[in-house]
Amino acid sequence: MTLVKRNGSLFNSLPMLFDDFFNQDFFNWRNSNFSNTNTTIPAVNIKETAESYEVEVAAPGMTKKDFKIELDGNMLTISSEKTNQTEEKDTDKYFQREFSYQSFQRTFNLQKEVVDIENIKAKYESGLLHLLIPKKEEAKQKPPRLIQIS
Repeated sequence: MTLVKRNGSLFNSLPMLFDDFFNQDFFNWRNSNFSNTNTTIPAVNIKETAESYEVEVAAPGMTKKDFKIELDGNMLTISSEKTNQTEEKDTDKYFQREFSYQSFQRTFNLQKEVVDIENIKAKYESGLLHLLIPKKEEAKQKPPRLIQIS
């Protein structure tokens, strides 16, 4: 927060006070679940196990047909686009109608030497998109072994 000294009476300061009030970023959208285009970006959980990486994308209200998962080299892109359209009748006269359009795109850089890109699997159920990204055999964590002393 920056402190600024202002000279003058209260009435001279009121426009600046209101300017400051309305220009403040009370809801810091950069730290929340919105993009610069005011579209919702779903939350993502990424869990590493000894065998794989598990990615969960929270996207309730969508179907598996709404998603596009694309692998281009080592870039994995998950995107979705959904519009809600209702059928209009000639007798419909509405005062206000708000369109519904949702889209997002998330891109992840995969390490080809670590993950088995040929065997990535995805499924959608109960509002969550699940991706299973298996590790290559040589990248999997090995259990500790005891080394004999001679």
